[in-house]
Amino acid sequence: MCKGTLLYLHYQIISIFKFLLRDFLIIKLNNCLKNECWALSPNYISYLCGHKLKLSVTMKNVISTSKAPAAIGPYSQAIQVGNLVYTSGQLPIDPATGQFPEGGIKEQTRQSLTNVKAILEGAGLSMASVVKTTVFMADMDDFAEMNSVYAEFFTEPYPARSAVAVKTLPKNALVEIEVVAEI
Repeated sequence: MCKGTLLYLHYQIISIFKFLLRDFLIIKLNNCLKNECWALSPNYISYLCGHKLKLSVTMKNVISTSKAPAAIGPYSQAIQVGNLVYTSGQLPIDPATGQFPEGGIKEQTRQSLTNVKAILEGAGLSMASVVKTTVFMADMDDFAEMNSVYAEFFTEPYPARSAVAVKTLPKNALVEIEVVAEI
């Protein structure tokens, strides 16, 4: 067999291997999307291919429910990326009336967290799935009252939390709450 034929056969074998590897990766990536994920690190793929590859698959799923106020701008109620769900800040708007509840910070905190809970339930999650919260308040003097209602919605281990005072919230709300939850 001549040298040219050997090179041609070598090239054909490498081409077939690349197609098989590509099909293997497509099957494995599809399985990952169906939560049957094998650990295919970019380093392992590079090892198989003999060169560096950059593998990045990001899927964003919109989470939406009629049990929380509809998004009224260019944003979603929540987005799922990988195993995390990020909610938009939830104002204390009652989805049935479109209004804030009567009362003060306690009632508004309860409504904001009820909206968060409804969105998480729309994603098949509960408040126990929350790993991080951010509470925006119009007045930090309301912290103790907000915190007493907040404690009704979470159990140990409590999620991490940031609470900040802001100059003004949309519609002059007293509180707005966003969360990150793990699936």
